[in-house]
Amino acid sequence: MSSRTAARTTHGTTSAGFEYTFPAIRGVQAGREFYTSMCPLRLIPRIFLFDDEELAPEVRAQRVLNKGRLPSLARYLLDNPDDYVFSALTASVDGDIQFDAMTDQGMGMRVGQIRIPMDARFVINDGQHRRAAIELALSERPELGDETIAVVFFHDAGLERCQQMFADLNRHAVRPARSIGVLYDHRDPQAGLARLLSLRCTVFKGYVDMERSTLSAKSGKLFTLSSIYNANHALLRDLDLPGEEACDLAQRYWEAVDTLIPEWGMVRRRDLLAREVRKDFIHSHGLALHALGRVGNTLLRESTDEAVWASRLKPVGDVDWSRTNTDWEGRAIVGGRVSKSHQNTVLTTNYLRRHLELSLSTEEQQLEDAYLRGEV
Repeated sequence: MSSRTAARTTHGTTSAGFEYTFPAIRGVQAGREFYTSMCPLRLIPRIFLFDDEELAPEVRAQRVLNKGRLPSLARYLLDNPDDYVFSALTASVDGDIQFDAMTDQGMGMRVGQIRIPMDARFVINDGQHRRAAIELALSERPELGDETIAVVFFHDAGLERCQQMFADLNRHAVRPARSIGVLYDHRDPQAGLARLLSLRCTVFKGYVDMERSTLSAKSGKLFTLSSIYNANHALLRDLDLPGEEACDLAQRYWEAVDTLIPEWGMVRRRDLLAREVRKDFIHSHGLALHALGRVGNTLLRESTDEAVWASRLKPVGDVDWSRTNTDWEGRAIVGGRVSKSHQNTVLTTNYLRRHLELSLSTEEQQLEDAYLRGEV
């Protein structure tokens, strides 16, 4: 059982004869009782102690902790003390669980408290990164320890059962589309800017899918909210502008780009269908918007005077954006599909820089040389 997470007292002494007591609600799934409770945050690191990272995958019940995720999770908790949300942890208990109901009949039979010996072992089936982030946040702000998190306790039926629970809990987990994450994010100023531009900028208004990050073949939209977010993030990088000023500058930039890409206007005038433009051209894809944002950032950092950067931008109108342009093969299109990888974004940016007579950064030049040698 060395793959399990042991419960110990805070001073490391024996815990025989002592118990954890939690208020709980009793439920049943697949014929097995489980208990939903609330635990103070300060108790979470004491109960769930990791000791299995060096074990082979087949003899532990969890994936190895990805420590790279912890700083952002802890920072989320620390930066939003009045507005954070952490979902429940799921744990199995290798030890006795005694449930004491409030009453012997009726609804009171489901409500009461659970008592768990302190020498029982706890296995986190879901939530190990939340648990580790809580510990990290508590080291900086101990007062968070008085807050609580929901924990769902199951009886531990052995390693195989715990592994199966982990598989089942993650089997149908689907990460939400990036676009809807941007739509619902009210903390990130860049997300707010993307939403605002999609509603008021002539280029985007009415042609942005606010939920999906990949458009279906028959979609009547030209852009996704996530692609606008990424493009604006690249466009405004290091410019350090106030919110409204940044939004105004971004709007003017994209409307200037719009004058150089006639197909976008043709869709708004109903002369072309959005799906036809996406099928025949790459300029409405996230890759191209991101590349346009990167070159725009270079122009804006040189001068925010619209007369200057708009004049420098004009060669974009000479770019052949059609998919039939063989220059895009391996640069923007891989295997017949537009690729959104970082490598292809840089190579597409390089192509635009060449048209605008802009120099390449060291990274861009290295990747360009490798592309020209046929190594990427």
